[in-house]
Amino acid sequence: MTRVAETAALGGAAALARPVRARHGATPQEGYGFALALLAPSSALIGALLLVPLVLLLIISFKSVKLGNIALILKADFTWGNYFRVLSDPATWHSLSISGTYIAGSSIIAFGLGLATALILNEKFPAQRLFRTLILLPWAVPGITATIAFLWILQPSFGVLNFLLRTLGLATQDINWFGDSRLALAAVIFPTVWKTYPFFTIMLLAALQTIPRELYEAASIDGANRRRQFQWITWPSIRRYAIVALVFNAMYVFREFDFIYASTKGGPQGATDTIAIRIYNLAFEAFDMAAASALGVLTFVIVAISVLGFVRWQMKVEQR
Repeated sequence: MTRVAETAALGGAAALARPVRARHGATPQEGYGFALALLAPSSALIGALLLVPLVLLLIISFKSVKLGNIALILKADFTWGNYFRVLSDPATWHSLSISGTYIAGSSIIAFGLGLATALILNEKFPAQRLFRTLILLPWAVPGITATIAFLWILQPSFGVLNFLLRTLGLATQDINWFGDSRLALAAVIFPTVWKTYPFFTIMLLAALQTIPRELYEAASIDGANRRRQFQWITWPSIRRYAIVALVFNAMYVFREFDFIYASTKGGPQGATDTIAIRIYNLAFEAFDMAAASALGVLTFVIVAISVLGFVRWQMKVEQR
């Protein structure tokens, strides 16, 4: 049996070493060319769909006309005035600070919740697969549907949350979550966390399942408790995955629009006026397409610089 296995292995290796020819006698290089020719039309179409809006956005951001048809916009003079106008507007920096708070608050809470659920789902218990499926439900629900549900939950007079707070004696009067400028940002962070924490759960659960069980068994023999095992085994093993998940989630939350616009439209008093909301209001409330395009381009640059900085930092960490 051993000789048969060795012969089969050698035969398989020889077969892998031989150049593979296509069914119709074409070499692999010819096959790649044919495959690229088949992919070219769809690739060109997808590329055009991605590039044309970006190029058009960039052109509009440099034009000295706020609103008009494409012919009028293309005839207008080029100017840097839109960028100076956006960058000198205090509302832009206010929106950027609101976006930073919104990203930090929602990402930290969602990460903690996702890590906790991932650690629980990594343990063996009855109906484990059912719970792993149920944990994904918030992620699958459309954003506008979740927003409507949370508008009912946080409704001041008959919302479930206020009812629970009154019942438990934690509140003596109705709380206007979306109408109070001090609470509005927390009110939009709440549904964002509910929507995004399953992403962390899936990413971290996948990372946890790559850790060999023997490491935990050896640590238990050495007397390490659960906290020590997490500190010296779990976290070092999932740290890089956690950082990648945080970056992806931050990029997703940075462009979040439907939760905030459907609940507060950036108010009250600008308390939830994130960059995404400000771009929309500039374009479709103030009808200043040039300023909205300039702010969109600046947003793109901010995200690109952040991602590039993260990639370079991650490469330095890997080289240590």
